[in-house]
Amino acid sequence: MKEKIHPKYGEAKVTCVCGETFTTGSTKKEIKVEICSKCHPFYTGSQRTVETGGRAEKFRKKYGIK
Repeated sequence: MKEKIHPKYGEAKVTCVCGETFTTGSTKKEIKVEICSKCHPFYTGSQRTVETGGRAEKFRKKYGIK
C-alpha cells in the first residue's frame, strides 16, 4: 500500500435524532443519522411512521396534483 494517501481513521461519535449516541470507527469525527437501532421499527417491533417521499410524491405536491 502507498503511504500518505489514505485518510486518518479514528473514533467517530454517531448521533441519532432520537437522542441515542454511540462511538464507532470512521474517517469522519461526527456522524448524524435519522434512524438507529434504538428507534428503527424492525428492531423495536413498533410501527412508527417514517416520513419518506419519493419523486412522484414530490412532483404531485409541487404541482398540486392529487
